[in-house]
Amino acid sequence: MATNEGKYNIKAISNMLGIQPGTLRAWERRYHIVEPIRNQAGHRLYSDEHVAILRWLLEKVNKGFTIGQAVGLLEKGNFSFDSGETVKNEDYSVQLTNEILHSLLQFREHEAHELMNQAFSMFHIDKVMIDILGSLLVKVGDMWENNEITIAHEHFVTSFLRTKIGNIFHGFPVDGYLPKVVAVCGPQEKHELGLLMFTLFLRRKGFEVIYLGAGIPKDDVEFVIGEVKAKFFFTSCTMSINLPETFSMVDELSNHYPDIAIGIGGAAVNRLSLKNQEKYGKHLVGQTKDDWEKWLSRYLYR
Repeated sequence: MATNEGKYNIKAISNMLGIQPGTLRAWERRYHIVEPIRNQAGHRLYSDEHVAILRWLLEKVNKGFTIGQAVGLLEKGNFSFDSGETVKNEDYSVQLTNEILHSLLQFREHEAHELMNQAFSMFHIDKVMIDILGSLLVKVGDMWENNEITIAHEHFVTSFLRTKIGNIFHGFPVDGYLPKVVAVCGPQEKHELGLLMFTLFLRRKGFEVIYLGAGIPKDDVEFVIGEVKAKFFFTSCTMSINLPETFSMVDELSNHYPDIAIGIGGAAVNRLSLKNQEKYGKHLVGQTKDDWEKWLSRYLYR
């Protein structure tokens, strides 16, 4: 089912539907067929519903109707959504994700950069973060676990994604009224991209995140938390073998800083036993953006 959430800029619409931006603007001014949604930055974005309407109108024009006649049919109610429209509209971002991954696995970095630039020019940054970068992280992780790629592949792709995520991370402004956050990978952990994605979500919301990465001793973590007076602490664990030490760190921090909100994520955490789910349930941030929003709201507004 189509949604009303703004997702696509005018260049993305032009690429998906084959309509010139100038033509689309002229249709909007004359016929008021769609009204783009303004995001917080004031940029005009189109929803799945807008895309479905425009696709329907273009089909009528291609069959010989004038745009005025097509709009007239639309206004008479002779229009219904195709249940498959949303899937069709998402195809290009999926295709782009697969093309980026293919380029990286072929060690064609320049080509991957060009494709990423295309993604940023076409889609809203939230869509690139979640649907493209997030999907790449999942795909690479699955391929690594299934022994479908080499260590060289994993390191190369990881390095590329870390750089891209880092560039976005440092480009977001900080809201000084929000509490400070410290984020670090769990003990012995080496895979940090999942945690980077989560901290990117926090930076997007305006949080000042002190991201420490992997390989940081627990004493140093405690020092940083005390030094910056952090109100939130996040950690991740992707390897089940590292869960005991991760939970040990969480327990110590909970004892030393009883007022700090602690969140845990990562692939290993998503496979917890029922016993550990009950014990550490309040710390589990979840796997999706909606999960993160809900977890954060519980602690931010308490």
